[in-house]
Amino acid sequence: MPGIVPHRHCVICGKAIEPDEITCSEECQRTLEKERKKQRNFMIFMMGGFLILIILLFLFSPSR
Repeated sequence: MPGIVPHRHCVICGKAIEPDEITCSEECQRTLEKERKKQRNFMIFMMGGFLILIILLFLFSPSR
């Protein structure tokens, strides 16, 4: 039995690919870039919302 050839799987579609690759095609690469951009924008939005919440808490907290 020869064994399994070293490989990875495409992070988008799951196809077997070369060990040094991340995606199997340009389409999967574009999809990955879109997902990463959405995740980055979501994190920026959440951090901005958190910062606004902290500022509001300090502005409207009773002073001692």
